[in-house]
Amino acid sequence: MLRFLASRILSALVVVAGVACLVFLLIHLVPGDPVEVMLGESARPADREALRQALGLDKPIPVQLLEYFEGLGSLDLGESLHSKRPIVDILAERIPVTAQLALAALLVAVALAIPLGIIAAVRPRSGYDAGAMVFAVLGVSIPNFVMGPLLILVFSFWLGWFPVSGKEGFGSLILPALTLGTAMSAILARMVRSSLLEVMREDYIRTARAKGLGEFQVITHHAMKNATLPVITILGLQLGTLLGGAVITEIVFSWPGVGQLTIESIQNRDYPVLQACVLVISLAYVVVNTLTDVFYAWVDPRIRIGESA
Repeated sequence: MLRFLASRILSALVVVAGVACLVFLLIHLVPGDPVEVMLGESARPADREALRQALGLDKPIPVQLLEYFEGLGSLDLGESLHSKRPIVDILAERIPVTAQLALAALLVAVALAIPLGIIAAVRPRSGYDAGAMVFAVLGVSIPNFVMGPLLILVFSFWLGWFPVSGKEGFGSLILPALTLGTAMSAILARMVRSSLLEVMREDYIRTARAKGLGEFQVITHHAMKNATLPVITILGLQLGTLLGGAVITEIVFSWPGVGQLTIESIQNRDYPVLQACVLVISLAYVVVNTLTDVFYAWVDPRIRIGESA
């Protein structure tokens, strides 16, 4: 297990380094001059050049890349070109807000997906199965930028139950969490159904029923333990995708997280903040997938044994 863990951590570090390098190079290809944005088009050339030197933008790209990695090594991401604040302080305010939304969306997804998947698998080709699959198709088909305004229209304008946007207590978290969690729950419900249907045909399930166990005990104590293995993989992948989808959802609901900060930094041509935001999202994706691999190997010893062999 230690050898498997070391290999996964090493590969994750390589991916993070590659992502950081790629993000740095791509950001510098984005059209627009941050110096011109900060000073305006009427600024004198001497003032532009002085500011460019102060920000280090006059140095060659390889030198800027080396300084960028040195800053990452010391957790110094620089300061915002727009607000002049340290980027670490800005991210420290935004990351917990996005993590709160992602966790709430994950709870919504699991709370919807597992019961729907189990009901659809226990009663295949029934009305329950058809209803669960219709929900799954709708959840996957409707994008966040459509689902969000629909929920706002119904639950905020018509019913007046929740705030329209912003972060104003627990009530303002519900609609963004539903927007993100619904799409994820649709995918998970289909996976739970297919995985559970496959497990229910195994011999040990028939043996458990022959011993007189009730259907609830057969599903919860025997079938679900083995059916959750592929669900864990999908859950980890979707959690990483959840962070990317949070960008759109945060804009729709004016949720002050990393996603909204990313769009603001694009509009302000704030390259250092944009680099940090993309790097944080990518790092979260890599960390989640690495933890998923480790947890999967811990649950199923065949994976780490095969890796060692």
